[in-house]
Amino acid sequence: MTPNGPTRILIADDQEDVRSGFRLILGSQPDMTVVGEAADGLTAVDLARTLRPDLILADIRMPGLDGLELTRHLAGPGVPDPMRVLVVTTFDHDDYVRTALADGACGFLLKRSGPGLLIEGVRAAMAGDVLISPQITVRLLRTLAPAPAPAPTSAPAAPTAPSPLTAREAEIARLVAEGLTNAEIGEKLFISAGTAKTHIANVQAKLKARNRVGIAAWTWENGLAGPVPGE
Repeated sequence: MTPNGPTRILIADDQEDVRSGFRLILGSQPDMTVVGEAADGLTAVDLARTLRPDLILADIRMPGLDGLELTRHLAGPGVPDPMRVLVVTTFDHDDYVRTALADGACGFLLKRSGPGLLIEGVRAAMAGDVLISPQITVRLLRTLAPAPAPAPTSAPAAPTAPSPLTAREAEIARLVAEGLTNAEIGEKLFISAGTAKTHIANVQAKLKARNRVGIAAWTWENGLAGPVPGE
């Protein structure tokens, strides 16, 4: 929701069924409304400049102009009046993620992440935050895992700073770092998705993390993350 009413969204995707699905999901939210649709990147850029939506949802692979070029045109460095572009795609290549974010995208979501994360991504973008699908977060952050500790020497090791998190919150943070959604965390810990969301908000506040990516980064950097799924 903006001061002037619901968040106005433009959908850019070359598949009509995807646009229809997004329109139904977003239209079900009282604080969101779809003001336009485009099946190719060039039309999307023209509509964006005409309609001035609050947010553009853009697929990566579209005819005419792909989603990365669209992002660069509408949100990239040097754009005098940049718009918010949230990339939503089936293609989860790391170079796409880095390019999109470098060119000003306010998030990168996978279509298979589900409607809940799509809605969360829109709201995060409108709040000035950046949301990345948890599955991608795991891959991007796994390089932050600490190196093995060196062999002990005669000098005593410095005491480790205590974690600011409770045991339950540390478990929540670990599951966020593994890429689980709120619903999946709730199922794993036998709590509701709403309770999981509350725990995550508490973890964010304690860690001063901007979003789930920040939680995952802290977890990996402190050696608290479990094995990467699939390994």
